[in-house]
Amino acid sequence: MTIHEGGCLCGELRFRTTAAPVRVSICHCRFCQRNTGSAFMVEPIFAKPDFALVAGAPRTFAVISAGSGKRVTVHFCDACGGRTHLSFERFAEVVGVFAGCFDDPNWFARSGNTARHIFTSVAQRGTVLPPGVATYPQHALANDGTPNAPIVLASACIVGSTGT
Repeated sequence: MTIHEGGCLCGELRFRTTAAPVRVSICHCRFCQRNTGSAFMVEPIFAKPDFALVAGAPRTFAVISAGSGKRVTVHFCDACGGRTHLSFERFAEVVGVFAGCFDDPNWFARSGNTARHIFTSVAQRGTVLPPGVATYPQHALANDGTPNAPIVLASACIVGSTGT
């Protein structure tokens, strides 16, 4: 069993994961840009049974996804405002964690087998998309659940440098 913990900025809200992520999404959508205050969100995705809150009770803020029309719920600390994880109406069986909230944010792989870059069509200029990792201009799944075809780059691509 792989146990990793993390939490909010002040430490009042703590969580634990007990397995490797089922996948890692590096999301470039405008929601994730605004939510993190950064160019993208690194989001390891865990099966719900592999994620547990171990201290504190988060506040929540729900948003309707512009892409799917489904609710996305942000879980955050009432004391410091630090965001820890997301839950999804569309993907009720999983939890997305803000990777930077882990005590060791580098413990999980971001390889071509487990990672994917999504919403690259709105990635910020200068973002580097790595070779060998699935990339998607929008989400990896269409709204009806069918998989979209990935683009796997042979070499790194800098967004905005070649019209991407």
